[in-house]
Amino acid sequence: MKPHKSVFLFPSSFFHLVIAFLMLLNLGCKKAPTEPNTTATLSVEDISCTEAWVKITTANYQTPNTLTLFVNDKADQNITLVSSDTLLYIDSLLPNQSYKIKAAFAANNQLQTTNEVIAKTMDTTSHNFTWQTFAFGEQGSSTLYDVAIIDENNIWAVGEIYMNDSLGKPDPNAYNAAHWDGQKWELKRIYTFSSCNPVDYAPLKAIWAFSDTNIVVTSGGSIGWYNGKTNKPDCSIRSLLTGAINKMWGTSSSDLYAVGNGGNIAHYDGKSWQKIESGTTLNINDIWGDFNQRTQKWEILTVASNFLTGLEKEILQIINNIVTKIPTSAQMWPLKTVWFVPNKQYYVAGSGIYQKRSLTDYLWKNEALDITTFSTYSLRGNDVNDVIGVGAYGDVVHFNGVSWKNDYTDPVFNNQPYLASVSIKNNLVVTVGIENRQAVLIKGKR
Repeated sequence: MKPHKSVFLFPSSFFHLVIAFLMLLNLGCKKAPTEPNTTATLSVEDISCTEAWVKITTANYQTPNTLTLFVNDKADQNITLVSSDTLLYIDSLLPNQSYKIKAAFAANNQLQTTNEVIAKTMDTTSHNFTWQTFAFGEQGSSTLYDVAIIDENNIWAVGEIYMNDSLGKPDPNAYNAAHWDGQKWELKRIYTFSSCNPVDYAPLKAIWAFSDTNIVVTSGGSIGWYNGKTNKPDCSIRSLLTGAINKMWGTSSSDLYAVGNGGNIAHYDGKSWQKIESGTTLNINDIWGDFNQRTQKWEILTVASNFLTGLEKEILQIINNIVTKIPTSAQMWPLKTVWFVPNKQYYVAGSGIYQKRSLTDYLWKNEALDITTFSTYSLRGNDVNDVIGVGAYGDVVHFNGVSWKNDYTDPVFNNQPYLASVSIKNNLVVTVGIENRQAVLIKGKR
């Protein structure tokens, strides 16, 4: 038989005598100080396909101190906390999986645990696109410089397209846009004549669309506000420029940035344009911005280089219309494009594709070193698990959250077009450029 413990039960009157005695002692003695209650709470801040960012918030927790992070009840890493709020980074996860995360720590001479949170990683996206190619141009050299997807039935590409007239002779009025209505591409002439632009249908260098009736186009020297039918020229930016506009980005028609050659940056607040000192004379080739959920502020980055003619490069950040430089490394080559999701993934590309998880990280990694040896001229994405890049020799690369792919061997790429710009929205990709002296549009559907 198992031995059992003996239990002695005091009479209830004796129990009350003990309580009374302890109370008398308490009245006659000074009360010992109690240690503050230590707490620690976890919350999931962000996720990718293979990573999770978890915030730990502590109260009355003496720092620096260590805790152990558990993933699915297995010890993952020991972490030293140096502040009451700390962002923890967990990698090597699998896509489309749910992970239980908690932490254990010592406080008040005992082991304590945090709440348990669930982090569900993002799924990968498909690499499989079906491609169609369209080419325009019957005389001279035609090209398209930029493209904007409003929706799958409303896409605008801009550039310069030279066609023949009804008699087969060169048409003196070039087309400067192409529009997709869901069924076909139609060449368009957007009227650009103004006091600062003597050309009726000037080649258009860049486009940015807020909606189907709120589109911004530029000839490089002036801005046009286009509603899908008529264009309203804006010459007020002209006096601020010392070089042509290359790209535009903005959150609304009262918050628009234009960047260009010679270090030009200008901002429109809905009433007037303001010149922003960039601190560089390099050509600013691209601009991108996104809302940072942690800081509740917009982040805006630009990249600058005299691409193909010099080795210098700059990465510039715009904060409250003041420019600061983001450090580059000696191993980086000239830059042509930028795209990012704040605090998750930052990409800059040109001669190489470079990335980092945070702007405070020290090094930019050459993300696609083994994927492409060609220059990347434009990089855009839906999210960190759906990034597309295009460039020289018809090169197209896609990142699905885990892996890169560039072996798109569809016949549309056999002639190796120069692809200048790309746009992606949901399962639709459109890239534009030049191929055999014709303007080329390549549309990919997933």
